[in-house]
Amino acid sequence: MTRRPRRNHTGTFKAKVALEAIKGEKTLSELASQHDVHANQITQWKSQPLEGAAGVFGEARTDQPAPVDLKTLHAKIGELTLENDFLEGALTKAGLLSARK
Repeated sequence: MTRRPRRNHTGTFKAKVALEAIKGEKTLSELASQHDVHANQITQWKSQPLEGAAGVFGEARTDQPAPVDLKTLHAKIGELTLENDFLEGALTKAGLLSARK
């Protein structure tokens, strides 16, 4: 049995099939055979607009990045600087690192 090459469907095609599935005038198997797409794929396409529908009506968006805590970042920078200075001094004393200064 030979495999069919991977197909990339356009967004317009996906939306059309999803809307037909949401309307419910035909069964998933009928839509799958009509559009030559697996029924599971239609189910996925159908769920995507239903999940994102709340965002259309102005619900708060959740894709905004979390606020950055500057105190934590400055503390981490200080900690790493201290470690680097300590390791540089230890390696220089051991003769494994030549003095760069």
